[in-house]
Amino acid sequence: MANRLTATSPTWTLLPIRLTLGTIMMAHGAQKLFGLWGGSGLSSWLNRPAPLDLRPSWLWMGAAAFSEFLGGVMVMLGFYTRVGAFLISCVMLVAIFGFHWPRGFFLTAGGFEFALSLLGMAVALLIEGGGQASLDIRS
Repeated sequence: MANRLTATSPTWTLLPIRLTLGTIMMAHGAQKLFGLWGGSGLSSWLNRPAPLDLRPSWLWMGAAAFSEFLGGVMVMLGFYTRVGAFLISCVMLVAIFGFHWPRGFFLTAGGFEFALSLLGMAVALLIEGGGQASLDIRS
């Protein structure tokens, strides 16, 4: 099972996707968990209402913050890339449909275009794995 999660092809084309997605998600997760880069920190983040009326709110908001940070680190390192990409995909789907969707497509109005871009990168890594310069196993 672990081999199927970490199997990847020897391509360099995934490296810029991994590094970009991993950096963005790790930074957003660090804002929520540690209050870095102007973030609110975990206690403030846990007190927000969860999108899609998920209950208990603190559990889902905590899961989102940890998934963003851990998923970002995993993707950046190429360590169980598919698992990290799955965590990121889940967060982005909830962000798109639970928060950004009513605001429309464009980011300037708070829309979902940026979250959709991140979801697209995560899905590409779910399909292909980590590629070269990753800790995943090359087939």
